[in-house]
Amino acid sequence: MNTARRTRGFTLVEVLVALAIVAVALAAGLRAAGTLTDNSQRLAEVVAAQWCADNALSNLRLTRQLPGVGDADFSCEQLGRPYAGTLATRPTPNPNFRRVEATVRDEAGRPLVNVTTVIGRY
Repeated sequence: MNTARRTRGFTLVEVLVALAIVAVALAAGLRAAGTLTDNSQRLAEVVAAQWCADNALSNLRLTRQLPGVGDADFSCEQLGRPYAGTLATRPTPNPNFRRVEATVRDEAGRPLVNVTTVIGRY
């Protein structure tokens, strides 16, 4: 009465290995999703800071006056967040032009964007 009995299915070790592989894959997926979320938030901050810098430089152009050499602070609000910035105006070799650099920072004072342009005498 020695009948070989064949069972079908997975052993406990095989099931545990499969669960471990799935757990590692899910953990890697969660980490990647968290990184994407952080990057999208950073991109939104940089885009809003770019708008602030562009607005400050556009205001200088709209005055139709050659800006004076020196530094000036400005602030703006984009997407419900306050941003602080600095306009640094420097002379150029041609006295009819000025180099203006707009630097925008977040609430913690970290620079987000730096935009430079040349403004001429009108």
